[in-house]
Amino acid sequence: MFRPGMGRPTLLPVAVGLMTTTLYTVFSALQWRSFAAPSWDLGIFTQLAGQYAALEAPIVTIKGEGFNLLGDHFHPLLMLLGPIFAIFPHAFTLLVVQNALFGVAAAALTYGAIRLLGPATGTLFGLAFGLSWGLQGAVEAQFHEIAFAVPLVALSLTAFLLRKWMACLLWAMPLVFVKEDLGLTVAALGIVLAVRSRHPLGVWLGVWGIGWFALASLVILPLLNPNGAWAYSSSIDPLSILNDPAALLQPQKGVTLLLLLVAGGVIAVRSPLALVLLPTLAWRFLSDNSGYWGPTWQYSAVLMPIVFAAALDGIVLVRASRRGWLRGYGRRAASVPIVAGLVLATTLPLFKLTNISANFSTDRAAAAQATLSVVPDGARVESDIGLMNYLVERTDVYWLGNQNPLPDYLVIDLAAGGLPGEWTSAQVVAAALHPGVVFTTIYSAGGYEVARFR
Repeated sequence: MFRPGMGRPTLLPVAVGLMTTTLYTVFSALQWRSFAAPSWDLGIFTQLAGQYAALEAPIVTIKGEGFNLLGDHFHPLLMLLGPIFAIFPHAFTLLVVQNALFGVAAAALTYGAIRLLGPATGTLFGLAFGLSWGLQGAVEAQFHEIAFAVPLVALSLTAFLLRKWMACLLWAMPLVFVKEDLGLTVAALGIVLAVRSRHPLGVWLGVWGIGWFALASLVILPLLNPNGAWAYSSSIDPLSILNDPAALLQPQKGVTLLLLLVAGGVIAVRSPLALVLLPTLAWRFLSDNSGYWGPTWQYSAVLMPIVFAAALDGIVLVRASRRGWLRGYGRRAASVPIVAGLVLATTLPLFKLTNISANFSTDRAAAAQATLSVVPDGARVESDIGLMNYLVERTDVYWLGNQNPLPDYLVIDLAAGGLPGEWTSAQVVAAALHPGVVFTTIYSAGGYEVARFR
């Protein structure tokens, strides 16, 4: 074990954090340059950041006319994006912010790993976390609110590992303002903290987490949501699982659990911190939305600091085991997530950096830029996801899947905008969305089309 008296190991954690941030930002820059748009999330959060920068409520027209995004998920901590966006008013700014926050998380957990495992092993362990599959999936999916949760969890659990109970509590408390379900995660951590520390701090943290989950899901979200309900509660049906237990045995869920087990070197299950995984896994696996089940997108990012911290805690715990074989495995367990990270590397998003021309094609970039140039600043635009992220910082963007007011411009991406197959041109889309209204196609190239009202 690396003893505190051997010095303060800060340089290596900072290096790991900077490396993590840099690699992810290079990936994001190449993805941005190639006009890749995995989803509408970046556009949504860019509108939110713009509203906060203007000191206004987070009305996000991509979700619908007058839609308050605090009625979708409870994430008031995202107000921190406002000052940053006011200085750098660009959608790409949010990607850099997320990458930096992941870098902070990597530095924090590396610090804890070095204190417990020594400089060499701890640094490699921290890198394995910083470049883990859950974080890489989130970077590829672009910005999401969980960007703020990852460093808070990492800082809180690092404090837990170092037996700094008050710091653990203080870093965990803001999680309830990142997303409503994280109140349950905070409550689970509170229980573990109470048992480990034998201090009422854990009890208070548990009450804090449960209280904010209840307030957010039962009061605030229904109050601000246009449908008067928590939008995602209908997708979770525990009774259906009881009636059909086999529904839990979906292959995608098994892959997620297997990857978590490997990421934690198996020894993570020895730690009570593994219980903090359960709230997130529960809502994902009980949902009827299959997109939540697998290891892709951003859904596993918040699990990464938990499972890696649990692995560190498990290693410490087995050192005192009476079983020789368990103590022996504990001395080698840290190598499992490190080796697993290397084995999985070729299947993860960052591996695309090994062939930039093939994986970040700019073949459509000129057409995309020309498309954007014909849409003036301040225009009301109805768009699919293709160029939404590039329009949102300077126009009023609406997603064409909603009932929207009449736009000035209709911008579509026939190649990668997510349009139904029968929508084969801007004119067809205009006729479907705004029958009887005349739109004139003013640009068409590279799969992009722009139609102007009148």
